[in-house]
Amino acid sequence: MDGFEFLLTLFGLLLGLALAEGLGGLSNALHMRRRTPIGWPTALLGTFVSLDIVSFWMNGWALRAVLPVTWPVMFGGFVVTAVAYVAASLIFPKDAEDWADIDGHFERNRATVIGSLLTCNLALLIVIFSMMEIPDPFNLRRLVIIWSAFPVGLIAMFAPQRPLVLGALAYMIALYPLSLIWR
Repeated sequence: MDGFEFLLTLFGLLLGLALAEGLGGLSNALHMRRRTPIGWPTALLGTFVSLDIVSFWMNGWALRAVLPVTWPVMFGGFVVTAVAYVAASLIFPKDAEDWADIDGHFERNRATVIGSLLTCNLALLIVIFSMMEIPDPFNLRRLVIIWSAFPVGLIAMFAPQRPLVLGALAYMIALYPLSLIWR
């Protein structure tokens, strides 16, 4: 087992649990949909969280050759993946009475969920830019695909108007396929 495989045992486990937590919430939501429709806000938030967590795996792969097995890397990676897990656990309600107002649950938790993932992404970017040679970190592609997510994420976190929130979430979701197309 090399160093990356060792790190991946912890980080991969927590990221997998985060995805399972989100999917478990989605499964419960589908079972409850006759009483309480899921709605666009929660569906978009769940999609964003899932895509973001998968992107952590992809970024982990990109870092595999440069990540040392050290206490700061192990603990920092644990904190980031634990925060992602907690964010995923907040997408859907846990208590039956909260299912009656799933939009209210979304409103109470959206800033925490999105802010948590933006913080995780910022930590990841600090690691990437400090450990890898990235030419022109502020070129047009990176400005759009990476850096624009932060101000748009703030809109999704704090905008009082639902259409702005939904538009911001849709924009952040669109960045993932855009990153595949725009090379």
